Amino acid sequence: MAGSEQQQRALMLFDTRMKKAEMFRPLIEGKVSMYVCGVTPYDFSHARAYVAFDVLYRYLKYLGYEVEYVRNFTDIDDKIIRRANEAGETATSLSSRFIDEFLRDMVELQCLPPTREPRVTEHTKEIIDLITKIEEKGKAYTIEGDGVYFSVDNFPEYLSLSGRSLDHNLPGSRVAVDTRKRNPADFALWKSAKEGEPFWESPWGRGRPGWHIECSAMSGHYLGHAFDIHGGGKDLIFPHHENELAQSRAAYPESEVKCWMHNGFVNNNGQKMAKADKNFFTIRDIIALYHPMALRLFLMRTHYRSDVNHSDAGLEFASGRVYYIYQTLQDSEEVISLYRDDELDVPVPAGDRKVVDDNHESFLRHMSNDLHTTGALDELMKPVRAMNNNLSDLKKLQQKLEQQQKKEPEKQQQQKKKQPEEKQQEH
Repeated sequence: MAGSEQQQRALMLFDTRMKKAEMFRPLIEGKVSMYVCGVTPYDFSHARAYVAFDVLYRYLKYLGYEVEYVRNFTDIDDKIIRRANEAGETATSLSSRFIDEFLRDMVELQCLPPTREPRVTEHTKEIIDLITKIEEKGKAYTIEGDGVYFSVDNFPEYLSLSGRSLDHNLPGSRVAVDTRKRNPADFALWKSAKEGEPFWESPWGRGRPGWHIECSAMSGHYLGHAFDIHGGGKDLIFPHHENELAQSRAAYPESEVKCWMHNGFVNNNGQKMAKADKNFFTIRDIIALYHPMALRLFLMRTHYRSDVNHSDAGLEFASGRVYYIYQTLQDSEEVISLYRDDELDVPVPAGDRKVVDDNHESFLRHMSNDLHTTGALDELMKPVRAMNNNLSDLKKLQQKLEQQQKKEPEKQQQQKKKQPEEKQQEH
């Protein structure tokens, strides 16, 4: 059934903007365009968002869609510049180094590479063109010596994604409050260069892109102004994705994201993990102690929209379950290899066939219900247990046969002893 039109129509996904799960129907039949916000490479990374959207990517492909998956690298940022200065290296060398480390982590976690992985520094032309367009539409203004800012007062749709109230709006954590701004919520599209910072030439002087404009420019460049899915952690709903939506539609009113998707936090003792709070575990920290697939399973055992609580007990459980699954597969492969050349045609018992068929149906039901990996993984254990039971029965049968084979020579010896005695009685 994989790839059938019926399956493609059945997928339900939760849309953050609509605040409900809706039937997913791509803009172009049979094709999906997806943009996921990637890392700011100034340190080692965590795994939650990238595993969550790898699951979505794989499932869309399983259903038969042709997927254009774009995930960016924010390779110029205040944090990168600060960390590079502390390390005595350039921002480019530091970000490139951590991009390479991130890609190694993705291989360890068996996350498929996206179709494209653009870097901000390679798309300054597209960014400048987009800011110019926003300026032409009267939705941006310049602060001399500081940069170009988006005017939220000139965009009535602002906060339509997050549902926040403008009266209670606070500037984002990365945005410094400037009294010269027309509204405290106005955000930088282009930042004027400070002494010693990397810069690019622009109509507004030397500077670099603001945080939010990059994703609007790169998603529009690779996927067009309207595309199917935009994803990231729920901490990006505001201000990052809210600002993306505003600046994209300010420049191009036809801009549209069909479905906004956001994964939950990873918490440590009930508190959101954050490097600033020094309660942050990176992928490297965890896979130094556990198999990478244990980390992947640990994350997938919680629905992607729910928060995950980091715990050693949870990782231990995931590690044991991964071992159980892979050991079962290895044992099955070894048994199959023993009989591979015998050309045996052994029918699958009806009960086992039902377990397989039921699991396939439940997998589709759970995954098409907004990627309910928790239910799908729980159901997966039924056929795995059935495989183990069959292996156990087979081992018992093999032991019985081996015992019979051992007894056979003893019977033959006893018969040989009886034959001379019988001949003597005849004489």
